[in-house]
Amino acid sequence: MTNNTRAHAATKERTVWRPRPFDDMLQTFRRGDPLSRCLVMGVLNITPDSFSDGGRYLALDTAVAHGRAMADAGADIVDVGGESTRPGAQRISAATELRRVIPVVRDLAAAGIAVSIDTMRAEVAMAAVSAGAQIVNDVSGGAADPAMARAVAEMHAPFVAMHWRAPSDVMDQHAHYAGDVVEAVGDELARRIDALCAAGVEFDRIVVDPGIGFAKNPVHNWALLSRLPEIGDRLDRPVLVGASRKRFLRRAVGVPDLDAATTSVSALAALGGARCVRVHDVSGNLAAVRVAEHWASGARRSTHRV
Repeated sequence: MTNNTRAHAATKERTVWRPRPFDDMLQTFRRGDPLSRCLVMGVLNITPDSFSDGGRYLALDTAVAHGRAMADAGADIVDVGGESTRPGAQRISAATELRRVIPVVRDLAAAGIAVSIDTMRAEVAMAAVSAGAQIVNDVSGGAADPAMARAVAEMHAPFVAMHWRAPSDVMDQHAHYAGDVVEAVGDELARRIDALCAAGVEFDRIVVDPGIGFAKNPVHNWALLSRLPEIGDRLDRPVLVGASRKRFLRRAVGVPDLDAATTSVSALAALGGARCVRVHDVSGNLAAVRVAEHWASGARRSTHRV
């Protein structure tokens, strides 16, 4: 065997098939076909201060093990983030964020797991995609870093653009809407999409997130969740919902364990047309969106029989 042949064989042995669930979902959406199941994105926070699981997965081996466990539990995507965006959180340096997330992204991608990078920095997004991440999930929708849109355009990566008004340390001061919050969020997301496309991001690669809990009070959050179809129809984009374990749920249910409340939201969001839910408890929310899938399928069959 020649050196070139051996090198080619070694490369083939190292090649791991990676599912691309967001690409499949976007193609399905583009064709106008119903999605068989709302995707489940598992949250992996490599942070000391996230509101739900801060500090639990700072070590590389612990983080990778949790990412693998979420994939084994059925997560379609593992969303890796190194900077907390909880209410009141302060920004960290790019160097710290890179140090936290890139080894985790690289190891999970090498294991054949579909990974997204949760970041507001173009530098981190580019490094993560180079390390194997497939999706860029930016809570600022590209507004926090002027270089983000061009970077995403150059990488041709699917981009989750969330509704965002201000950094986490001051976002609660911006939870004021002159009229209907759903119309306001739709208008602001539409302007963000226009800005992204003007910078070269492909319209068909954008997924929108209404930003539950970000510059929103509980009334705003419930209005947005109950009217998800309006947001998707208005923007003609797939909708991702991230409500997992957020404080408005605690106010609603009055108990500290919010996983049951989260699964309820996930089932209802899937019935409302959401194409992906971002959650901490993968198995429970996977069951919830499967129930929603069968519920919707049963409703369609019943309608066809009539």
